[in-house]
Amino acid sequence: MNIILLGPPGAGKGTQAHRLVAGRGMVQLSTGDMLRAARTSGTEMGKQVAAVMDAGQLVTDEIVIGLIAEQLDSNAGNGFIFDGFPRTLAQADALGELLKSKGSRLDAVVEMQVDDEALVGRITGRFTCGECGEGYHDIFKKPAVENVCDSCGATGAFKRRPDDNEAALRTRLMAYYKDTSPLIGYYYAKGQLKRINGLGEIEEVAARISDALDG
Repeated sequence: MNIILLGPPGAGKGTQAHRLVAGRGMVQLSTGDMLRAARTSGTEMGKQVAAVMDAGQLVTDEIVIGLIAEQLDSNAGNGFIFDGFPRTLAQADALGELLKSKGSRLDAVVEMQVDDEALVGRITGRFTCGECGEGYHDIFKKPAVENVCDSCGATGAFKRRPDDNEAALRTRLMAYYKDTSPLIGYYYAKGQLKRINGLGEIEEVAARISDALDG
């Protein structure tokens, strides 16, 4: 099964993708991870990526599609989760054509619906351990001992992303609604869109996604 998780920044797409990888044996294709890996790979594609990024330019859709094609050829699993791609209608068309050329198809697009104000509270309160990457939140997930990581025991290593503030988030939300939300109508018209409530405990949201995929 090949799927896309759609939703605004902070909707929990990454968290749910990790659960699908662990629970269903799917392969998560994160464009950010692929670009970082390609940049240091030494391959011809990697050299293209490095040249573009070093010049401070945006990586073209053609390069991203090429990286995804490589992953489709080299990874075996119970399907793919596309993370961070597509973001535009042109990219959606390109992904559809790529899958078709591989004798495959997109099975479902899960839209995780989350209220904007809830997103603000979720994003502005999150922080991570700088040592192990364990995630926390000012309200929903505090460390058991203040200033000490539950996972690795590091003290004083917590950090926050500089763009995890309300102004930056609202800017990112506007970019999402402008560029990515048209995909909702695109996949709805294709009969592939499944909408779920993205608010709630991680396990609750995971159960809703499973129901949407298996229903």
